Amino acid sequence: MATLRKLQRTLALGAMMLGVSSAMAADKPNLILMMADDLGWGDTGFNGNTIIKTPTLDKMAAEGAVLEQFYAAGPVCSPTRGTFLTGRHFWRYGIWTANKGHLPKEEITLGEVAQAQGYMTGHFGKWHLGTLSKTMSSKGPGRKPEINYAPAWEYGYDKTFVTESATQTWDPGEGKRSRNNPFFEDGETTMEGLKGGDGHVLMSRVIPFIEDAVKQDKPFMAVIWFHAPHADVLAGPDYLKMYEEYGTSGHYYGCITEMDDSIALMHAKLKELGVYDNTIQLYTSDNGPEGKDPKPGSRAAGVTGGLRDRKRSLHEGGVRVPTVAVWPNHIQAGSTIKVAGSTMDILPTVVSILGYEMPDDRPLDGIDLTPILKQDVTERSKPIPFRYGSTFGLIKGDYKLLTKSLGDCSQDELYNLKEDRGEQNNIAQDNPERIAAMKKEMAALQDSFANSHSGNDYVGVDYSPDSEFKPMGAEPAKAGKEKKKKGKK
Repeated sequence: MATLRKLQRTLALGAMMLGVSSAMAADKPNLILMMADDLGWGDTGFNGNTIIKTPTLDKMAAEGAVLEQFYAAGPVCSPTRGTFLTGRHFWRYGIWTANKGHLPKEEITLGEVAQAQGYMTGHFGKWHLGTLSKTMSSKGPGRKPEINYAPAWEYGYDKTFVTESATQTWDPGEGKRSRNNPFFEDGETTMEGLKGGDGHVLMSRVIPFIEDAVKQDKPFMAVIWFHAPHADVLAGPDYLKMYEEYGTSGHYYGCITEMDDSIALMHAKLKELGVYDNTIQLYTSDNGPEGKDPKPGSRAAGVTGGLRDRKRSLHEGGVRVPTVAVWPNHIQAGSTIKVAGSTMDILPTVVSILGYEMPDDRPLDGIDLTPILKQDVTERSKPIPFRYGSTFGLIKGDYKLLTKSLGDCSQDELYNLKEDRGEQNNIAQDNPERIAAMKKEMAALQDSFANSHSGNDYVGVDYSPDSEFKPMGAEPAKAGKEKKKKGKK
């Protein structure tokens, strides 16, 4: 059934590619979309960090724009990654949290959009949206690898070099996290070229991919999902020496600088090939930093820049992430974008820039950021929804509401983020009408999420969800347990 659905999608997207000549495609901007893993809002120089050396990212900020209020759509990795590729909230397709569910083949992804417009496409680094093998998973048999098989190479990529989940950040093919978690290169496991820092290992595949695209006179899209600075955090000797005064925290700092250095290598190649100025770049993170309350010297040494809480929280420290965008001659150099953005906005923005037409009217939760990046628009046209476990969130204008109930107000949290970015002053009791209006929007979103989860967005496809949709106030069912009840779709 999955193969049939994929064939249907391939035929539909293939029809859109007819008439896209290489000459037309060559006029389109290249795309490099990068994401770190567990990098805190305050972990980069362009956001004020004075310890961690990120000269390449800081230069990107000087050449482009810092997106000051940009959000990972989820406070953990798998959910955010789904939104990055689809422009849709993860509750629409059942990726409730990390290592749960998988990305349905029926979703339209960035890779498929770019392919349809004549681009060469590649995905490099972490995947985390399903298993890469039907017989093994880095999370063991409980991950149900056959049921959750959803490899990157089946989602619109010409080139893939990926792992199912996290690896250690130095010599990433080694260590305990490599167990049942190998690198897959174009669908086959590989141990070639896995020595050194994770960033440099990824660039050993990214750079040849870029060279090949330029040689073929084709535009390219590279999605690069670094493993750093997710645990297991390990810095190479030279990088650790740079931070030796900080003890074991030097591993955390060093792996971020290694990642930064690897981006510099890619930039040098882009300039050598003469395509740097025709390349759009975005760099962000999948959620806030790891560590509930890291001690000095910890390898979970990430900082939030004064934002509340960390990874696994819908407070700002868990979801507001460091983000920079570069688009020469389009984004003003050295600018700061204060309008809120989200990983859900990436696909709608790419759709707009590439001139792609969605084949159906499925709801997208993100918006086209192009007019905001160009500073033609100074207000966001759509609220940003959050949902994690039993907590629903909504950012609308300057206000952010977190709640566990559409009715009971006793646990509501409302913050004016413009005046209180640290979320220290809960103003819920003073704003009942605002909360009622925002909860009305939440209720409509929840109904829309449930409708999508049932498969109603997938026109002409016999689809059965792998898990049960749970409304507010209830935890989502685990995909594996629900699968036993329903049987394999």
